Amino acid sequence: MLTGLSIRDVVLIDTLDLEFGPGLGVLTGETGAGKSILLDALGLALGTRADSGLVRDGQAQAVVSVSFETPADHPALDLLRDNGLEPEPGEPLVIRRIVKSDGGSRAFVNDQSASVGLLRDLGSLLVEIHGQHDDRGLLNPRGHRALLDAYGRIDSDGCEAAYRDWRAAEARLAATRDEIALAARDRDYLRHAVEELAKLAQQPGEEEELAELRANMQKGARLADDIAAAGQLLEGSEGGLSLLRQAARRLERIADEHEKLGEALAAIDRAVIEAAEAEDRLAEAGEALACDPARLEEAEARLFEIRALARKHRVEPEALPALADELASRLHAIEAGDENLAALETEAQDAHRLYVQEAMTLSGLRAEAAARLDAAVARELAPLKLDAARFKTVIEPVEEAHWTAAGRDRVEFEVSTNPGAPLGPLIKIASGGELSRFILALKVALAEEGGATTMIFDEIDRGVGGAVASAIGERLHRLAEGAQLLVVTHSPQVAARGNRHLLIEKSHEGLVTRTSVHALDEARRREEIARMLSGAQITDEARAQATRLLEAA
Repeated sequence: MLTGLSIRDVVLIDTLDLEFGPGLGVLTGETGAGKSILLDALGLALGTRADSGLVRDGQAQAVVSVSFETPADHPALDLLRDNGLEPEPGEPLVIRRIVKSDGGSRAFVNDQSASVGLLRDLGSLLVEIHGQHDDRGLLNPRGHRALLDAYGRIDSDGCEAAYRDWRAAEARLAATRDEIALAARDRDYLRHAVEELAKLAQQPGEEEELAELRANMQKGARLADDIAAAGQLLEGSEGGLSLLRQAARRLERIADEHEKLGEALAAIDRAVIEAAEAEDRLAEAGEALACDPARLEEAEARLFEIRALARKHRVEPEALPALADELASRLHAIEAGDENLAALETEAQDAHRLYVQEAMTLSGLRAEAAARLDAAVARELAPLKLDAARFKTVIEPVEEAHWTAAGRDRVEFEVSTNPGAPLGPLIKIASGGELSRFILALKVALAEEGGATTMIFDEIDRGVGGAVASAIGERLHRLAEGAQLLVVTHSPQVAARGNRHLLIEKSHEGLVTRTSVHALDEARRREEIARMLSGAQITDEARAQATRLLEAA
């Protein structure tokens, strides 16, 4: 619910603070008093285009603030959370818009900077504005299906789920077809590559092992002479190890003769042990680095084959086994493609069939809701002096390319205002006064099943009077029982129905013109309705009639 509107330096308004409550609030005033300025200011706060012409002459900027009370589950609060603006629990929602005289503008929600787009989205959730030239809301066919579904309390969850499943199945089918088509173009290449890689039969880590083996054998060939020479110096009757053992045997006989001889023997024993270990290591190295020319040739041939195939496929050698699996899988997909494709086609057909069933169910529910809505609107037309008019909710199937999660129906509200005349779009068929009354009738009918809590009607009663204006007032009052309505009106019959009455006046002080708004008490309200009845000269008869209107309301 809209609770407050504050305006600073907008056109003819220097300072204005208004409070609003539930029910029907009426705004009246003489032509040119500035009623449109209030709506322009409200629209500015709700995201309409900023116009520097709205800034009051001589001022640097104009500021408009609006406040709303919203229940905890209101979609506007979810929208704020989605945009990173967490609302404070229980706090009012305050939207502020600043427009500078140079055309720049800034927007805030609860004192946090926000985009104008966010203001516009919030406005669509918080307020409905209905006027003769409004091409949104009830006059926009794109919203008619949602309005009908809300009126009929139609649950489309089943259709939405079926639509998601159908589209997912179609996507899988299309992806598989693309994969098969792409793979089929490379069938011969894949067969040759798979056979080549299968023939190679490379094992994980094999290339690294072959490279190490080849390097060792090449190293062994290079070091063989040195290893053999070192071995000869250690081995044999004249080798170093044999000489050390001979020296040890001689010292063993005389080691007890002197302390130093014993130490020399111990040193030679250690040397014998180290030399023997060196001999063993040399033998092991010789064995490890032994170069078998035939084996080296075989290892090099295998290594070169692996590396050549890796270069051919532009991968690292160790990636060849994985590549073999991948290419084999692609080839298998081609060979098994028909079977897989048939299964996916069946799955997509089944999902399509289920979606159509759900969509047909929705269509049936919409047809039932449309019949009830048409009857409800028809009941409202006669009191609004639209006896000859017809209203019909048209439901037509759309082409499959335009099917959505909400079904396959196009819904549009159509009217005919003259007997025998064909039905057509509401905005194109109805004249200004008829359009206003059609909107009201439709809104009253839709409101029977719940609707928005804040609505604004801009001179919806223009061009009518007498019994029609009274009927409009009665319906606005009824509509306001479960919502908040603000009505800009020239009709005394409508004004008398209001729970609150705001008078918009324009005053002149020298060369300065100002617009002001006053909440009327009972006496001033009677005087304003009398003015609306009689004009500039308020007569006693007009005052008496105003009293009767207020008492009847």
